[in-house]
Amino acid sequence: MSQKAWAVIAGVGAGTGSSIARRFAKTYAVALLARKPSNFEPLVKEINDAGGHALGISADTSDAQSIKNAFEQLKKESGGAKVAAAVYNVGGGLVKKPFLELKEEELEGAWASNGRGGFLFAQAVLPLLLAQADASPDHPPTLIFTGATAALKASATFAAFAAGKFAVRALSQSLAREFGPKGVHVAHAIIDGLIDTEQTKGYDLGHAEAKISPDAIADAYWYLHTQPRTCFSNEIDLRPAREKW
Repeated sequence: MSQKAWAVIAGVGAGTGSSIARRFAKTYAVALLARKPSNFEPLVKEINDAGGHALGISADTSDAQSIKNAFEQLKKESGGAKVAAAVYNVGGGLVKKPFLELKEEELEGAWASNGRGGFLFAQAVLPLLLAQADASPDHPPTLIFTGATAALKASATFAAFAAGKFAVRALSQSLAREFGPKGVHVAHAIIDGLIDTEQTKGYDLGHAEAKISPDAIADAYWYLHTQPRTCFSNEIDLRPAREKW
């Protein structure tokens, strides 16, 4: 059991989610949500071995009962400690296919992991963040959604993915307008470019600075969390200097 405040990060794997978890673990205990335990187990061990406090929870964010179970487990394991920040970093639905070849289940998959998952996660975590709205004047309770270029422009053959990412952006905008005045900082981050991960090591973009550092993304998320109520950023876009946009 940890009485430290918690940060909840949904969508943890090798890459951005891990970097976000490491950054927030410098200050908070962290709850790491992913479908497969193999996605969070090495990171949980790494953080705990370094003197932090991490808890891994297997959860399907697109399933209401799974999300309910995850937050019940968090409440039990944390002893009811406060939640200071939450990040919805779940991807999924990245299907590149001509529209007339797109299957209904591919659209449903993109919607489930993005729109429905973001909705369920927000409904579960916002009451916990609201409970801290008056208790955290320096670092207001924060909910951050990870978005993508597709949240702004829907390229050809990316209809399903863009529909899911547009949904997340719309959700974030609505929540920012509703909960910002109540003291909860809601922000959407557009990640515009290829992220530098083990999975993308083989992608040669012609320059070392052509990929986005996941650690830099994590630092940007921490900066969002530390913004005072007098200066909220409700949307940011992050891209390499060499990205064409």
